[in-house]
Amino acid sequence: EGRIKEPCQKILKIWSQRGTVESLAEHENSSLGSDSELNGFANTEIQTDKYGFIGGAQQSTGEHDNIPPDVLRQREAKWLDMLTSWDKWMAKKHKKVKLRCQKGIPPSLRGRAWLYLSGGKVKKEQNQGKFQELDSQPGDPKWLDVIEKDLHRQFPFHEMFVARGGHGQQDLFRVLKAYTLHRPEEGYCQAQAPIAAVLLMHMPAEDAFWGLVQICEKYLPGYYSAGLEAIQLDGEILFALLKRVSPVAHRHLKKYKIDPILYMTEWFMCAFSRTLPWVSVLRMWDMFFCEGVKIIFRVGLVLLKCMLGSQEKLKACQGQYETMELLRSIEPRYMQEAFLVQEVIELAVSERDIEKEHLSQLRRWKETHGELHCKSPPRMHGAKAIMAAEPPSRQDLKQNPTIVVEVPQTSESKMEKGKKAKSKVEKKTDTKNTSPPLNPYLLPSDPALQSDNLAPSESQHLQEDTPPQGSNQSLSSSEHDTYL
Repeated sequence: EGRIKEPCQKILKIWSQRGTVESLAEHENSSLGSDSELNGFANTEIQTDKYGFIGGAQQSTGEHDNIPPDVLRQREAKWLDMLTSWDKWMAKKHKKVKLRCQKGIPPSLRGRAWLYLSGGKVKKEQNQGKFQELDSQPGDPKWLDVIEKDLHRQFPFHEMFVARGGHGQQDLFRVLKAYTLHRPEEGYCQAQAPIAAVLLMHMPAEDAFWGLVQICEKYLPGYYSAGLEAIQLDGEILFALLKRVSPVAHRHLKKYKIDPILYMTEWFMCAFSRTLPWVSVLRMWDMFFCEGVKIIFRVGLVLLKCMLGSQEKLKACQGQYETMELLRSIEPRYMQEAFLVQEVIELAVSERDIEKEHLSQLRRWKETHGELHCKSPPRMHGAKAIMAAEPPSRQDLKQNPTIVVEVPQTSESKMEKGKKAKSKVEKKTDTKNTSPPLNPYLLPSDPALQSDNLAPSESQHLQEDTPPQGSNQSLSSSEHDTYL
């Protein structure tokens, strides 16, 4: 019994050290490597995959994740339509939104969709200038030091974070520092860094900050507080649900007294961002933002069932050490996008099941440990629950362009102002032969913009806000900055 408790206490201590230098050391060699491994590479030798990875275990081979361009373009058009009337879709057609999240959000709109689903867009609009205010403050030195030491460990094989002190690491520092100022009583936990890094791959720093706030406060409340009580509770919930999903796996883990905290801590706290192949990470996050924490539970249950769910598999792991080794090296076929997504969708574990088990485990916790030290806000099970709890205004959901181009004042425009009265009279008498002057600076969202008046290079930029017609090229293949 004592031998079993010791590693559990060690893991809790590691994750609750709130970002010390040694806290992620055991993971350095597991999957992601370090910056030093990239030194000396010539530019010609580095090949970046479609997600921005230049190496490492999460680099995509592109074998299973290619969607036909015409299908992708149709999905982009549908998502643009939804984002334009987001409140109506969430109120009347939530099942359709959920289905489209399960199919996968188009890469070019993923960042914008995540922000809308999480409620981060509403938070940002209701707290305009808040991030800039936090960003301008110096921050608490005790958190700044540990955040800085954790920066180079976050996806070091991704082009955004490969350079020490590069723009990716700078933005990650800003987002994490801002959160410590936003929630000084909670401070910084090392598992927040990969969460923030994934968000930054898809959106600007301010949006990523509000996305992180929503994950920490709505989706996974209490996960990053001192003591990690919430993650321990969810570990017990996972284990209880496993009894129903896979009795064989449940008996095996119980037989060898393998505490859930030993294998599920990183899974849940990092939302599988450090565990799964990247295309699977993105698909899980699409569903997670829409449906809530039950997706995280389902992924964990599917992996445990696949790895430990038959007597044949258990023959090779007769002991605690062998079982833990098996769970540290999950077979790639079980993490493959198509298989995992289908299994997660079909697994019958609902938010009601999770909440029922949560109450049961909470009673047991109070009997054995007493009252919780950290009182967390209630967990919100997905986008619909978040919107119902804090109904947004239409103004909060209005889409604002990331880049605004001001129209310069030219001599011609000044002459037009002088002839304004005269042109009004002429328009009344003859409207057939008059047309508005061509303005090359109009935004893509301006209804006056006509693709016929643009040069080919200019018309390409229309694709983001208006579904393109008669072309085989998709938004994701032509847009590199997916949050623009």
